[in-house]
Parts: sequence; C-alpha cells; structure tokens
Amino acid sequence: MEESVSKVPPSLRLGSFKSSLSGRSTPKSSPTFRRLHSSRTPRREARSGAGGIQWFRSNRLVYWLLLITLWAYLGFYVQSRWAHGHKKEEFLGFTGDPRNKLLDAEKNARRDLLADDSFVAVNNGTNKTQVSSDRKLDVILAKKGNEVSSRKKRSKRARRSLHKMRGKPKAKMNNEISDSEDQEQEILHTNSTYRLLVGPFGSVEDRVLEWSPEKRSGTCDRKGHFARLVWSRRLVLVFHELSMTGAPISMMELATELLSCGATVSAVVLSKKGGLTSELARRRIKVLEDRADLSFKTAMKADLVIAGSAVCASWIDQYIAHFPAGGSQIAWWIMENRREYFDRSKLVLHRVKMLIFLSELQSKQWLTWCQEENIKLRSQPALVPLAVSDELAFVAGIPCSLNTPSSSPEKMLEKRQLLRDAVRKEMGLKDNDMLVMSLSSINAGKGQLFLLEAAHLFIDQYPLQTGSEVKKSLDIRQDHSTLGVKHHLRGLVLKSSNGDLSSRDLRTRNSHRRKMLFDSQGTEEQALKVLIGSVGSKSNKISYVKEILRFLSQHAKLSESVLWTPTTTHVASLYSAADVYVMNSQGLGETFGRVTVEAMAFGLPVLGTDAGGTKEIVDHNVTGLLHPMGHPGTQVLAENLRFLLKNPSARKQMGMEGRKKVERNYLKKHMYKRFVEVLTRCMRSR
Repeated sequence: MEESVSKVPPSLRLGSFKSSLSGRSTPKSSPTFRRLHSSRTPRREARSGAGGIQWFRSNRLVYWLLLITLWAYLGFYVQSRWAHGHKKEEFLGFTGDPRNKLLDAEKNARRDLLADDSFVAVNNGTNKTQVSSDRKLDVILAKKGNEVSSRKKRSKRARRSLHKMRGKPKAKMNNEISDSEDQEQEILHTNSTYRLLVGPFGSVEDRVLEWSPEKRSGTCDRKGHFARLVWSRRLVLVFHELSMTGAPISMMELATELLSCGATVSAVVLSKKGGLTSELARRRIKVLEDRADLSFKTAMKADLVIAGSAVCASWIDQYIAHFPAGGSQIAWWIMENRREYFDRSKLVLHRVKMLIFLSELQSKQWLTWCQEENIKLRSQPALVPLAVSDELAFVAGIPCSLNTPSSSPEKMLEKRQLLRDAVRKEMGLKDNDMLVMSLSSINAGKGQLFLLEAAHLFIDQYPLQTGSEVKKSLDIRQDHSTLGVKHHLRGLVLKSSNGDLSSRDLRTRNSHRRKMLFDSQGTEEQALKVLIGSVGSKSNKISYVKEILRFLSQHAKLSESVLWTPTTTHVASLYSAADVYVMNSQGLGETFGRVTVEAMAFGLPVLGTDAGGTKEIVDHNVTGLLHPMGHPGTQVLAENLRFLLKNPSARKQMGMEGRKKVERNYLKKHMYKRFVEVLTRCMRSR
C-alpha cells in the first residue's frame, strides 16, 4: 500500500487537478488547500470586477492583436512627424546643437558687415574711408579689423565658451569666408588703383520710390492658368547656392510666385554661401535644414521637383538612388552652357522627367553633347527664358501687377528719373557723363578685363576735344538761325542713327548742351565712366580680380574712370543711373543673360558679344551693338563705346527698341506662360 502511494506522481498527491474539479478530495480547511489557493481571487470579487481580465486571459489572440495595433499606431505617428519637416532635435526633445546657432549668428553678423546704401571713397594705399549715407553705419566694409573690434566687446567668459562650443565648425566657417575676406582686403586696402566703391543704394530707392519692402512680394494672377495649375500643389525647389547671381535669384522669384499662387514650397539649398539667406526668410520660403534624408522624404511627397542648375546633379543622383522612381517627378532647369557642367551632369540627364533650357542655342548645344555621348533623353527639352521681375518692371515704368492708381507706370517713370539723379549725384557723375555698367560676377568668363582694355583704347585713341575746338564749333552754331540749328542737328542725328526727333526735343537738347558742354575753364565735361560689379560676390575669382587691378595700376588715367559696386539685390537704382550696359561674356557666350533683359527694360542699349543667348536677345544696330569675343573684340567694343558716347540720340533710340522687345517677350507673364506647358507635361503622368 505504501509502495502504491509512493508511486503516485507528486502533482496528484497534492491534489492540484482534483481540487479544480470537485474540491472534495482536499478539505477547504486543510493546509494544502489554503496553500494551493491562497492567490485566488474570492468569488465575490471575481463576480464584481475581474470579468474582463479573465476574458483577456482566456483570449490571448485578441490581447496580442491589440498590442500590435497600438505599436503600429505609434510607429506611424513617429514616421509622420519625422517626414513632415519637424526638426530632429525638437522632435526628440532636445534643444539642438548650440554650435549651429552660433554659426548662423556669426554668418548673419558677417553678412551685415557689408556697407548698405553708402558712398565710400577709398584713398590710395590707406585704410581711410569717406562715407556719405542716409544713416550712420556701424561697420563700413567686411574686413578683419571690424571682426576684431566686434569681438573685443564680448566678455572673456563669452569668448572662452564660444571657442569651446564652436570647435571645428569655426575652422570650417573661416574656410568658407576666407575667399571673400581675402578678396575684400585685396580690393579695398592693398591695391592703390582701387578708387571708388559706390552703393548699394537700397535706402535711396525706398526714399525716392516711396516703396516699402513689404510690397516686393510676389503677386499672383489668380485667374491665370499658372495659378490654377499650382494651387494646393507641393513643390520642392533645389538651389545650388544662394549667391546673388541669375540662377539663385530666378529660383527665389519662382518660389515666391508659387507661394503667392497657393502652392506649398520647400527649398533645398546645396550651398548656403551668398547673400540670399535673409531674403528667403523675408519672403517666407521654407529652407530644409537637411540636404539628404529629410530633403529626399519631402521630395517623395511632392508633386514636382524643380532643380535650378546643372550643379544639382549630385543631389539628383543621390535622390534617385534613394527613391528610384523619383526621376519621373524632376524638371531640371539647366542654366549653364559650358562643357564641364555637362560632364558633371551627363550621368543623370536621361533619368529626369524633362530638361529645361534658357535659349535655343543652349538647347542645341546640350543636345549635340548628348548625341556625342549617346544619351537618350526621356522627353523633348523645353525652353523657358528668364524674365524681368515685376519689381524691376514696376520701377522701370512697365505696366505690371504692382501698379496702383497712386503708382501708375507714368508716375514711376517720373520717380525713376528722380532716382537716376540722386544716384548719379552720389556717384559723383556729371549729367553729360556716359556710365557704362557691367554687373556680372567678376571672373574671366564675364570678360571685365576685355571691357577695361576697350575703355583704355577709347581713352587713348579718342582724347577729349580741347576747349578752343568746342568753343569754335559752338560759335558756328550761334551764327545760324534757330531754324538752321534745328536742321543742322537733325541732319547729324539722321546721319548717325537714322532716327528722328521733334523740333521741341531738338531745341531742348541744344539748350541743354550749351549749359553742360563747358565747365568754368571752358573744357568739355563729357566723359566715359565704367561701373563694375559685383564686389564681394562668392562667384568672383580672386586671381582674376588681381589681374584686373594690375592692369589698372598700369593705366592711371583709366583707373580714374572706373567705379566699383558691391553685390546687391538693389539693382534698380544702378540700372536707372546707367546709360549703357555691357554683356561681354566669353567662351560659348552667355547662356541667356538675365541682366541683359533687365537693362533693356530700363531703356539701356546693350553692347554684347556675338555668341550664346546674347545674340538671340540683342538685335544688332536695333537694340544694341554686337562685337566678337576675345582680344579681337576689344577694338570693336571701343568703337561701339565711342559711337554711343558721341550719339546720345542713338543710345536713346536703341534703348527704346530694347524696352519694346522686353515688353513683347521677356516679362514675368511670358515666362510663366511657358512654365504652364512644362508643369502640365511633367505632372500629367509620372
């Protein structure tokens, strides 16, 4: 009997199974029963509150499904917050890297160092400056001395903490700005041929035009096809940099117009060098902090991605590698026309939805290169030339969306004349001086050195008339009757420019010449002045700037006629003050020349090279004069300068014809009409 009991399994001896069935084998008062059932819930409590828990215990599948659902919801929430542009630091609960904030503050401080709305005369070989401005400037120019003086104001503790927090980014930032600092130092202080730095004239524009910056935002034609097409669309615009050059400015204006038409715009900036950062913030254009994962996620959700330069090839390649179908939503607006840019982008040209070019010649050139490399594009390229913005058209007196009853085109023409007088006075120009301007970035491709060589030839070969010669010609004119003088001047005008003027214009011009041809000593005041921009631009080449300065140091007489201006977005005042614009691009020529059509809008004749998109814009002997590239073109350019200087009526006639051409082809409405075709083709199907 004891053996049979001992053979029973321990679990049966403890009564664990029988207790769950009847409870009779183990009395409730026994120690065994109390020990086994001490953790059980009393029947009253089970009946009153634990029914749900018992149900979950008996249905484990439902329990796990609920946990999976909660986990999936949490995952989707995190992904949604991450993909919709929330900063990683803020999302994770951190305050962000203080070094980034310090870097941004330092960059903004350096950007503010450039003189605003001032006239600066720099003496030869010294650091002394003379400033005449509408307001007192704390800092005149971006230079190391100002940086040191500003740092002295900081406490020692702040400097130590700044040094510790910035670490390596400090060296990186110094590398980014070293080129501009060296260039400013080279131009402003160490070279004695640098004489006058004029402008920018932003405050003069605001005062004379009575136009607040708030009015410079894009205005959308809500009833137009472009507005209906982009309304509620999501677009990503890729900037290769933020310099004040044609491509970034055109992309910024496109983003502004899209925002004003109801689109959602995000900007991807591959390089933040340049001075457009504050302008993007003023226009409320959202710039994505990340150029990789965040920009890729944002682009994936966009209706269209517009890349604004051939330099964007690296970003496009990485985006397509991240999202293989992303090429079908990219419109690539290529604004360069040199072979090195093609070689940089040729691996991804066939993977994007569409290529957009600025001119017919550029399109043909790129298609030829594609044939040489056996590259087959996905679709036929489109042409979208650049245009004059409404802001500049408004100041130029061309009807646009910014006009109001109090600022009609006629009234703006009057204000533009007042702006011209004010700016030329600050530049130190006389009324009879001919100001020739070139606002491109200073590098060999823009041909500023050839322009100065042509100006040197003009000054040496065509010296100014002596006072006796001018007085003799004036005495002869005084012997004629009023009618004879009128016919005499009309014959000169017809001979030089094949134009015509009214009798009133001729009498006015004759009296004006009598007042301005002589100074107190009887010498002629008419002279050639050359304005070169853009000082301080990130696109400038220091070696080329030094070459220009060496040339000027060898020709002191020429250097007295050269003025310089900083890079700026306030160009309306410069166009208003100028008389002639020179587009002297070399190589394959200018791709299109945004500044060319802007100058034509202000009634300036254009002297351009017979290459690239310039000869598509400038009609020879109609809206300007063309000359060959390189050294052979300098002699022709000098002759063209002489012709325009001696024939103000020809300048006026060419300027009027150029303005008419801009009104026909190169206003904002013309550009966005072409964009409608591009957007329709790109967003029709992926």
